Amino acid sequence: MVRVPLTNEERERGERLGLALRDARASASRSMVEVAAEAGISVETLRKIETGRIPTPAFFTVAAIADAVGLPLDALRAATEGGVEEVAAAS
Repeated sequence: MVRVPLTNEERERGERLGLALRDARASASRSMVEVAAEAGISVETLRKIETGRIPTPAFFTVAAIADAVGLPLDALRAATEGGVEEVAAAS
């Protein structure tokens, strides 16, 4: 099976998702090691998601990270649709 390349919009959405998760982790004063362990993923996977290198992570992975940093899924949705400035309003 050949994977279809991501569009620029999909890559940008992944970058916004990563930025929102990274900002929430920093606001919660949690380290990557703590969040990754709580979410049940590797630190490298968390790093790749936060930097947009994994622009389409699995939903349950995103939900676990969001839960670990105390970020509502609605805030993540706002961040991926409209930009990071909307995260503050949604959380």
